[in-house]
Amino acid sequence: MSTVEPLSTSGDTPKLKPALQEKYQKEKKELKERPKKISEEMEKLPLPVGWRILVLPFEASKKSKGGIIYSDDAVERASIASTCGNVLAMGSQTYDKEKFPEGPWCKKGDWVVFARYAGSRIKIQGGEVRLLNDDEILATIKNPEDILHEI
Repeated sequence: MSTVEPLSTSGDTPKLKPALQEKYQKEKKELKERPKKISEEMEKLPLPVGWRILVLPFEASKKSKGGIIYSDDAVERASIASTCGNVLAMGSQTYDKEKFPEGPWCKKGDWVVFARYAGSRIKIQGGEVRLLNDDEILATIKNPEDILHEI
């Protein structure tokens, strides 16, 4: 399917522009703008100070492996009860050499496990983040889907 531009008064033949090409160019433009949007959203998040770590809790899937679709309430309860998350930022004093002589337990980008009621919950658009103390991290994991999340 293509769009046709109106005929010009000079007697030229109509010019055709494929619709797929228009869609491709629009998506290409959106992809170029995506990193800028992500960095703008990251700037809105609170920066942890001292020995605190900013963690984005894991959000459970809205659909089971068998195809059952969970209600929004069930998914929200699972995310609130989530005990694992992704480290977004770390304060300047996290894992200092005196308190942790063996080195840091985690780094930015790691998936970590923490206690259910650990840290402070901060509501953001689209969910919440948690501010945890560096000693509240219990473990690191490779894949958060390996941990059973109650729904």
